[in-house]
Amino acid sequence: MNSLQKQLPELSYKALYELPEAVLWFDENADFFEVNPVACEIWGYTRAELLQLSVFDINPNMNREIWAAHWEAKQKDASTFESTHRRKDGTIFPVDITDNFVELNGAIYSCAIVRDITKRKESDRQARLSDFTVQKAGDAIFWLCPKGNIKHVNDEACQRYGYSFEEFSEMNITSIYQSTTTSDFQEIWKKLKTEQQVVFESEHFTNTGKRIFVEVSSHYIQFEEMEYACSMVRDISERKQKEAALRGALLEIRELKEKLEAENNYLQEEIEVQNNFGEIISNSPKFKKVLKQVEQVADTASTVLITGESGTGKELIARALHQLSRRSKRPMIKVNCAALPANLIESELFGHERGAFTGALAKKIGKFELADGGTLFLDEIGEMPVELQPKLLRALQEGEIEPVGGTNFKQVDVRIIAATNRNLTKEIEKGNFREDLYYRLNVFPIHSIALRKRKEDIPLLTRFFCEKLGNKLGRKITDIPQKVIDKLLAYDFPGNVRELENLIERGIITARGGKLSLGDWFSPRKKIIKSENFLTLETVQRKHIIEVLKYTNWKVSGDNGAAQILGMRPTTLNSRIDKLGIKRSKEVE
Repeated sequence: MNSLQKQLPELSYKALYELPEAVLWFDENADFFEVNPVACEIWGYTRAELLQLSVFDINPNMNREIWAAHWEAKQKDASTFESTHRRKDGTIFPVDITDNFVELNGAIYSCAIVRDITKRKESDRQARLSDFTVQKAGDAIFWLCPKGNIKHVNDEACQRYGYSFEEFSEMNITSIYQSTTTSDFQEIWKKLKTEQQVVFESEHFTNTGKRIFVEVSSHYIQFEEMEYACSMVRDISERKQKEAALRGALLEIRELKEKLEAENNYLQEEIEVQNNFGEIISNSPKFKKVLKQVEQVADTASTVLITGESGTGKELIARALHQLSRRSKRPMIKVNCAALPANLIESELFGHERGAFTGALAKKIGKFELADGGTLFLDEIGEMPVELQPKLLRALQEGEIEPVGGTNFKQVDVRIIAATNRNLTKEIEKGNFREDLYYRLNVFPIHSIALRKRKEDIPLLTRFFCEKLGNKLGRKITDIPQKVIDKLLAYDFPGNVRELENLIERGIITARGGKLSLGDWFSPRKKIIKSENFLTLETVQRKHIIEVLKYTNWKVSGDNGAAQILGMRPTTLNSRIDKLGIKRSKEVE
């Protein structure tokens, strides 16, 4: 029987010995006086071993100075405090100590009831960790009751929305989720209780009225017999902006791709089309004035209206205007208004949306949009239907187009060049052409001269076409007889340069030994003229000689001189010039 058992009543000792908590008795020197079995189990010592130790052996934070102060201060009242102890194997663990100082047979002892609070400490630590994590989470977290009232939020919610904890506690979720009502929230709650979790995107508003896009992941939970919707709210505004920017970029890329493909297809078609002219061929003083006009207006953005008979090279002038302009790096898009059915011209010019009309199976980019940054050549503009002319006028005035079936206007930067072989003023009088559109197109008019009015270009054009078409047909022309030139000069060419080109091509086909021949089939059409329009032979000779002299810059003899072109001796031509009274100083250049 130990000393404590001797000094305590049997019942008291038995109760102390069988307590479920560890009981440690120390004397004034901090030595163990008595322990119960639970203490032995917790610290890992036998009773005999513990009785050989002191409080300094199990409490790493205790020393004699602290013990002395503790002994002196705590003798009157019991105290409870936390500390850390060390087991026999050296592990440190937290304890909760209730220390009682008792007097027994004239001696003072410390009777400490000690509890191992490792599990409680870990639970508290985990709770603190969880709370810290929730408060510092990057997402706003809301705890809502079934009515949508806000019961609790984390720090992030306060910072993001600009409300305090107290303000949130008096609010309903509809205050920030303004697109939903209380009844809407009830439907969400029902779904949440059934599925336990719902995820959706919505728009929230801060206390300043700023709209933010959010992704909500809401979970149904029960805590202490209460139901909650625990909603984690992530700000996805930046992601939405990037998605919108990406969609815009993808749309722009798709439109650019479609435009590039359409432009490429158009250029491929243009490559396959045989152009009447590779370049402008002329020595005519009259035509040089036309070229001067081209140089004057080419580098501007002004609209140009090219008039003239068919076959005079109006498209060639348009191409020259484009190539000399600042837009030459962009394409010149051509639309022949006479070659398209009236019901397709609008779609061809302005494009159409998918499903805009029967057969519109895909979106089409119009010629206006295709020519954006470049030039749009409207050939045969006089053939455009009257009902479409107002839309064309708007495109010219406002620089914007509306695709067929579309709802939005598109801005375009297009330089317009139009051409016609019609007399538009007469078409206006007939009601076939709008006067306002005419004046909008006729900013800078250029008239392409008929070939019969610049016959001095016929020899040059003949040689040019012989070389061009000879290469094409695989036949080289080395001899162009003067009688062929004379026949061509005597013809008025109602079909203009295009007709001349056709005649030369036929001549190359029938040529033998590299000698150009027009063939017996060449029978120029006779002009039907009235008797009062007849001129005297002398007048005709005088006029023709003057035209040839102007062409040769008044060179009479030698290669390419007027005498050679007219098939006359230089002396004979000089005599004819004197006889007809032709003087260079009197003739208009």
